Amino acid sequence: MTLHIDSLFIGGEWIPPTSSHRINVISASTEEHIGSVPEAREADVDAAVAAARAAFDDPSGWSQWNAADRADALDSLADQLEARGEEMARRVAAQNGMPIAIARQLEAGFPVAVIRYYAGLVRTASFEESHPHLLGGTTTVRREPLGVVAAIAPWNFPQTLAAFKYAPALAAGCTVVLKPSPETVLDAALFAEAIAASTIPAGVINIVPGGRDVGAYLIAHPHIDKVAFTGSTAAGRQIAEICGRLLRPVTLELGGKSAAIVLDDADLDLATLGEKLFGATLLNNGQTCFLGTRILAPRSRYHEVVGVFEALASSLTVGDALDDATQIGPMASDRQRERVEGYIAKGLGDGARLVTGGHRPAGLDTGWFVEPTVFADVDNSHAIAQEEIFGPVLSVIPYTDVDDAIAIANASDYGLGGTVWTADPNRGMDVARRVRTGTIGINTYLPDPSSPFGGVKDSGIGRELGPDALTNFQAIKSIYA
Repeated sequence: MTLHIDSLFIGGEWIPPTSSHRINVISASTEEHIGSVPEAREADVDAAVAAARAAFDDPSGWSQWNAADRADALDSLADQLEARGEEMARRVAAQNGMPIAIARQLEAGFPVAVIRYYAGLVRTASFEESHPHLLGGTTTVRREPLGVVAAIAPWNFPQTLAAFKYAPALAAGCTVVLKPSPETVLDAALFAEAIAASTIPAGVINIVPGGRDVGAYLIAHPHIDKVAFTGSTAAGRQIAEICGRLLRPVTLELGGKSAAIVLDDADLDLATLGEKLFGATLLNNGQTCFLGTRILAPRSRYHEVVGVFEALASSLTVGDALDDATQIGPMASDRQRERVEGYIAKGLGDGARLVTGGHRPAGLDTGWFVEPTVFADVDNSHAIAQEEIFGPVLSVIPYTDVDDAIAIANASDYGLGGTVWTADPNRGMDVARRVRTGTIGINTYLPDPSSPFGGVKDSGIGRELGPDALTNFQAIKSIYA
């Protein structure tokens, strides 16, 4: 079924767009046209920002609601999203190639968990506290909602990464203009339906589908108070420059090239650890920013480790994203597949050894598929070890001892994720503490809604999730008395 949407969700209503421009959506698995939505233009962004501004500035509006009432409204949004979970998973999988079994968990389930977490958090949070003024009297410190937030979400986890932004923003009392990626706009329309059916007031969340030009206009809009972005490091640098010039707060969650450090005592039995290894290295067809795509293996077990990942990659079912049995779906676009194939060619050109994969799967002539690919004999200086590929490509790099492993892990422009695989959790913790990264797992990797998520170096600025993420959307005021 082809889905055509003719209106934009702005100010709590479905309104006609100001132009005839449209975004056409192509299935990553079938290359068929599966829908279209209006493409927002500058006038539409103006209307969305004005609606968000009015909803924020209203003396009895969202920013002035007590926290318990905002929490109730957030819970109602979570209820509406939960009711649309299967359709949400289907739309995401059809658009970006995420296997639907994963989409049900991460695109249908995880945003609901994030929203409910922030609803629960603000019910008990204190937004004002007093303490003695050092020079006499009392100082009252207030945490007030920052204002109108421009939230820009990518195509790889469109609903989850949007929730990372709007959930704490709304909980803090901010209003939001959300710009989804043009590759994933059909799910954004379903999200708008959930908003409309919830008790979130009109204008509190507005959605403007569009490309880079629309995003740039939104980011620099004079009535935006805060920008929250997930995407490439290159785009993040441009956004940081704009926000720096405007003195506008910004949170950037950017790229990664994380290390999965296999210690010499690690148990790599795929029968027991296969699902966790897959989730930490190849989740969502490799189109995941935190994945440990650099596998660091001790020289004493190097061939064994290469064999484990060869077996893992070779065992995965590649197919249509809407098939429940699929573990690896297609790349999100033809352009993304070309990018991944270009890096496979670079790996071969640099002298790495292709262990498995590296081609388009036989029998899948339609859709943007790439086989799960493993390279061995990779040097950490190779392009496939230093640059973010964003596809199902793993590089196995040898190391001599733990100090060498940590040095290799840290020899990267990025610092977002990572894992340590060991039979000794205490040893794993010691190694994890020494890796320069924003997040890292021991024998697993699973982001926690109640804990900070983000990176260092070229992986971004600031943190999402956890209680501290509320401060991204708050202005702190001191009142002296």
